[in-house]
Amino acid sequence: EFLVLTDRSSYAIPNLLLPPQLHNDGNYIISLSQLCRWLGSKAEELGVEIYPGFAASEVIYKDGAVQGIATRDVGIGKDGEPKATFERGMELHARQTFFAEGARGSCSEELIKEFNLRDDKAPQTYGLGIKEVWEVPENQLQPGLVQHTLGFPLQSSLRDKVFGGSFLYHQEPNLVLVGLVVGLDYANPYLNPYQEFQRWKTHPSIRKHLEGGTCISYGARVLNEGGFHSIPKLTFPGGALLGCSAGFLNAVKIKGSHTALKSGMVAAEAAFEVLKDGEAVADTGELSDASPIELTAYEQAIEKSWIHQELYQVRNCHEAFSRWGVGGGLVYTGIAAHITKGREPWTLEHKSADSEKTQSTEYFKPIAYPAPDGILTFDLLSNLQRSGTYHEDDQPSHLRIKPESADIPVNVSMQVYGAPEQRFCPAGVYEYVEEDGNPNLVINAQNCVHCKCCSIKMPHEYIQWTVPEGSGGPQYQLM
Repeated sequence: EFLVLTDRSSYAIPNLLLPPQLHNDGNYIISLSQLCRWLGSKAEELGVEIYPGFAASEVIYKDGAVQGIATRDVGIGKDGEPKATFERGMELHARQTFFAEGARGSCSEELIKEFNLRDDKAPQTYGLGIKEVWEVPENQLQPGLVQHTLGFPLQSSLRDKVFGGSFLYHQEPNLVLVGLVVGLDYANPYLNPYQEFQRWKTHPSIRKHLEGGTCISYGARVLNEGGFHSIPKLTFPGGALLGCSAGFLNAVKIKGSHTALKSGMVAAEAAFEVLKDGEAVADTGELSDASPIELTAYEQAIEKSWIHQELYQVRNCHEAFSRWGVGGGLVYTGIAAHITKGREPWTLEHKSADSEKTQSTEYFKPIAYPAPDGILTFDLLSNLQRSGTYHEDDQPSHLRIKPESADIPVNVSMQVYGAPEQRFCPAGVYEYVEEDGNPNLVINAQNCVHCKCCSIKMPHEYIQWTVPEGSGGPQYQLM
């Protein structure tokens, strides 16, 4: 069902009027983290080596091509000096390296800049998804129920331009999965996505699904929302971008796992055709000296696949919401989904990054959010414990202020925008504290859930997101 929420009531949009891509007949409600672990076990049965405790931190180049990646060194203290546990990272070389890091992957973003993959493309725009998993009494469960909403709390009129909405799934045997996605191109620096999510749960149409239940997991992650116009060039010498590293999420469908999986299949098939006649590296243990190949067949195959067709049909929809608000966006999306299917003789592109859409505090008033009750709504740090987030304390911060932006936090972020990083971060990483009467930014990197929001929404994008040591981060089991 699809509901439009007012403050206290709701109105259902008939399924007949919904975009076909929102119909979920035949789909399965599952845990993506459990699916990934299961797929990993199947891959290992086929002889694939998986290194889940190691993060790719560096792209290795040779003669203008990608040769592979290196994992981060471990055992380095906060002072930058090696500890007794120090171990050098590994270099992994390959004839083709596929980057499937998800939205705003650090290596993928480096490659996009290194090879100018976004030339003549629209900048990517993002949404922040915040999610909880609840256990509810089994007699309360409606297996297979899928609910999406617009309206409260993000939009209160048809002209509101905050892009976003919610999802609610009932998963057997007794789980309800709830979340809110907030487009990061919002203007109001006082908006707090986490608090908006907590407010959303108090609506009568949502509360009833959670009453009597217990929240058992919490997490957050950014989503690509730029769609068709923001997909970069997919290949470069020695590798390719896959899944959300490329930006294949369908914002109208609110799904991207299906396109990510398909892009992996397409890339594997293209690579096999190119590499099958050479010596098997698994047999020789060595890479040949042949020049790295650019897998152009992969991009050509994507353009002929249903991924391209699906994203093309809704290519202008996100920007319609940004220009004309939720009312105009709904009308445009209905026309595009049912009639034009992307064949409009015009293109609606966004021209600027999400960080540039934030406006000064002089145009807005602070938002007073209700206090949490500890039953249905929670304070952020208490909820953060449900993510299982852990980082080794004695290591350099993986969240670094870019040297050229050292003055931005205090002189720009706080003075112009009221320090929005204290509100948009869904893990309480950033806070300003008084030191000798002056504000000072404190980065609590140990809280980070790796959502990547800070690298996107910070004024002037002043944070450089890098990978932490080892397997640090959230430990999602049911997400």
